[in-house]
Amino acid sequence: MTAPGRAPAAAGEQIGPYRLLRRLGQGSLATVYLAVDDASGQPVALKLLSLAGAGDAPHEARQRFLAEAELARRLRHPDIITILAAGESGGRGWLAMELMAGGDLGRYTLPARLLPEALVLGIGARLARALAHAHRQGVVHRDLKPSNVLVDWPSSSVKLADFGLARLADAQGTRTGLMLGSPVYMAPEQLAGAAPTPASDFYALGVTLFQLLAGRLPFEGGSMGELLRAAASAAPPDLQTLRPELPATVAAAVAALLSKQPAARPQAGDALADALQALLPPP
Repeated sequence: MTAPGRAPAAAGEQIGPYRLLRRLGQGSLATVYLAVDDASGQPVALKLLSLAGAGDAPHEARQRFLAEAELARRLRHPDIITILAAGESGGRGWLAMELMAGGDLGRYTLPARLLPEALVLGIGARLARALAHAHRQGVVHRDLKPSNVLVDWPSSSVKLADFGLARLADAQGTRTGLMLGSPVYMAPEQLAGAAPTPASDFYALGVTLFQLLAGRLPFEGGSMGELLRAAASAAPPDLQTLRPELPATVAAAVAALLSKQPAARPQAGDALADALQALLPPP
């Protein structure tokens, strides 16, 4: 995402202390580049996003971005991507993050590529503990989904990404009237306009686990309106109906995360992690 009138960043461009090498990926809000710190030679993943076009004065957009980036930088957890530095350059915000091999969980949401049940539960437990750490710091992710979970199987790494963009995206959406998050992973209260809370992060974790186990979303519709109505009022399908071989305890744990009422969902990430680990089959 680039500022209006600005050409996309190119290899060799200097962004703060970092020199861009090549583009790694592009999303709706930002572009990620492989970059190197010229002083230390350290390679990083550098995320660039435009601070223009959200209806704010440039100074306000810059200050909000830097404040939210600082919140994300406080998160230090083995299963959360570390933000090394942040800044603003020419109307673009940048986040320098630890570089991680592998890919994201999005590729494992298709029926033909589902992960083993025990692996999914283990990932869920690790994400629950990562959320618990963030929530203790007063940070809500707001946009947990498979594409924001990075995995590297050889190193057994699982890392939750994009804490630095979630609140900024929400602020931009409020200014422009757009829903910039991922509605299919949003809790009913979020879709109704309520502020995100730890309980809404747990709902998004429930959608993610459901998708990884079933190869489909709990709510699907021919239009966004149908999808939103189903998420607000319909009961999600029983996981055991879709996958009869799954234990009833696993289906019940995911169903609890997908409760319509926030108070009916798990309330603490560490306790949720313990509960998910208890469901793992014996080694």
